[in-house]
Amino acid sequence: MVVPVSTAAAVDTVNTTRLEKAVTVNGILSHERVLQRIANQNGGTRASGTEGYRQSLRYVRSTLQAAGYSTVTQPFTFSSFTDNGTSVTQVSPTPGEYETAVLEYSGAGNVTGTVVPAKTIAIPPGNPGSTTSGCSASDFTPASTTQPQVALIQRGFCDFGTKVANAAAAGYDAALIFNEGQDGRTDVFQGTLGAPAAIPAAALSYADGSALVAAARAGAVTVNVTANVVTERKTTWNLIADSTMGDAGKTVVVGAHLDSVSEGPGINDNGSGTATILEIAVQMSKLKITPRQKLRFAFWGAEESGLLGSEYYVNSLNNDQLAQIYANLNFDMLGSPNYVRFVYDGDGSSGGPSGPAGSAQIEEIFANWFAGKGLATAPTDFDGRSDYGPFIAAGIPAGGLFSGAEGVKTEEEATIFGGTAGEAYDACYHQACDDITNLSTQALNELGDAAARATMTLALTKTGFFPDGSRMQARQQLDMSQFAYRGNHLVK
Repeated sequence: MVVPVSTAAAVDTVNTTRLEKAVTVNGILSHERVLQRIANQNGGTRASGTEGYRQSLRYVRSTLQAAGYSTVTQPFTFSSFTDNGTSVTQVSPTPGEYETAVLEYSGAGNVTGTVVPAKTIAIPPGNPGSTTSGCSASDFTPASTTQPQVALIQRGFCDFGTKVANAAAAGYDAALIFNEGQDGRTDVFQGTLGAPAAIPAAALSYADGSALVAAARAGAVTVNVTANVVTERKTTWNLIADSTMGDAGKTVVVGAHLDSVSEGPGINDNGSGTATILEIAVQMSKLKITPRQKLRFAFWGAEESGLLGSEYYVNSLNNDQLAQIYANLNFDMLGSPNYVRFVYDGDGSSGGPSGPAGSAQIEEIFANWFAGKGLATAPTDFDGRSDYGPFIAAGIPAGGLFSGAEGVKTEEEATIFGGTAGEAYDACYHQACDDITNLSTQALNELGDAAARATMTLALTKTGFFPDGSRMQARQQLDMSQFAYRGNHLVK
């Protein structure tokens, strides 16, 4: 569980004590309170495409401009998805309602039809992700042309969008995807189809899905799938703020997503990351810290729709501009009430994918700082859930911190980090209760100081990541399709 401390870190030591003392919990909370007020005045949300997001952006921009940063807003369009109510009920033979979750970019509709399981269903399931249910057109019996029918598909192997598209192509009027059934893959899940679908689509638990398979094989089962959803093209913005000093050929991008989900104000996710890097920027200016590398503070839009803002930014860079990006630091959820000090696993030592060359050294900056304070850390994989994704796909070294989302704290973690085993790191994740009361000030204190340490270290380092002091790195193109997430949404 504890990240080992390296004795041969390539990045030279920088004295960051002044900045760590200046970046306080009170300073971070001063920004969080403004974000909460903005949400309160705008229907309880700061989601991209809403007035709450626009006002959040204006506040962050004015704060940075007052601190002396040069700011640019970068507009882009995206598919905004709103769920106004999705339900799945059994009409016959036994009326009842299922616990369900809409799949992002589901089509809208109200369908009452007979359930038809896909041909490939694994009950009991095999290895996680191995079930190929719905992954090919041949897995569907052609739907009736006279009566509505609902495809029942098991999660696994390919992405949700492919499964639903195959069902629609086979003539089905709606699709239900139930969880695969292994440990950690049993409950109702939140996922994305990646793009707007032609038919309504929703998720079920493994227990409900497997029972529905058995019932449909035994006789006719009719369900109603209602998806009261809206998908529309909207404009949103990234906000980019540059230091006036520093080598533009070695630009350190320090990022956090500014948007919340539509369901809540997002004060932990990700007001905590936004407020922390905003306070770091303000205090660096007040302390007149002159960076050796240019610092670029980035506030991403539409992360909750699948990393769209950071992806748009990276894709907008030409080859010369891309080569100037020295590193990316990412801070997404730093104040979870039942927190763990997660550090992104740059060297892949915990079994997940390693980051591009230089990512291991970024991990060491965090690990060594926490170890020096007598604070344990745990590695977390580069799994595609946050805005480092487009950067590491382009070969840019990355790292950052994470205090935990909907995952459940283990007994071992509770022993090491405190808190409550068996409960979520953040029980209000993606909910209306992710408000100003949903923060651990201790987490903000510890992770905020570590974020300040890493930001200033990368801004002032002389030697860089490698022994010869160069910034050159092996550009490592990662296959992002290996990740099961796109942003905070499962894709398969």
